[in-house]
Amino acid sequence: MKKDLLPKQREELLNTLKTRFEKNRDRHKGIEWPKVMARLEADTEKLWTLNEMELTGGEPDVVGHDQNTGEYLFYDCSAESPKGRRSVCYDREALDSRKEYKPADSAVDMAAAMGIELLTEEQYRGLQELGSFDLKTSSWVKTPAGIRKLGGALFCDRRYDTVFVYHNGAESYYAARGFRGALKV
Repeated sequence: MKKDLLPKQREELLNTLKTRFEKNRDRHKGIEWPKVMARLEADTEKLWTLNEMELTGGEPDVVGHDQNTGEYLFYDCSAESPKGRRSVCYDREALDSRKEYKPADSAVDMAAAMGIELLTEEQYRGLQELGSFDLKTSSWVKTPAGIRKLGGALFCDRRYDTVFVYHNGAESYYAARGFRGALKV
């Protein structure tokens, strides 16, 4: 499948991203939009991925810049876990293990199909320094292999002005739990 946008889609997405970038300057101090735009226009596949993030309610925005590689880091910055990515278990193994009431997909599979990575706990905590996210929802985060091997998976949220990390069986899923992703452009 070719991961490219039509010219009108590309223009609409770039306008949305620019507007969000300008509205939320505190997320990316010292970063200039024209430089971000140049990176975006040079990589049509990453634009497609950002569009997927947008279509599922992620509201992607720039949250950092890697001085060594020149890459800009985008995270899902929606107030709550992206609406189009909720009610999913953690990964394929968890999905396959369910005998009944299977969710439609898993967080890891959806992220891979979109071309993003689940936020790590560290990245999630970094996001929370830029604002208050997941006050009513929670988000799966990349789970260490040792925990996953034992059947568990990690998720985070923000309650009582504190970021919490919890565990659950990887096969569990809830209407208020989704996942947030990261993309380097």
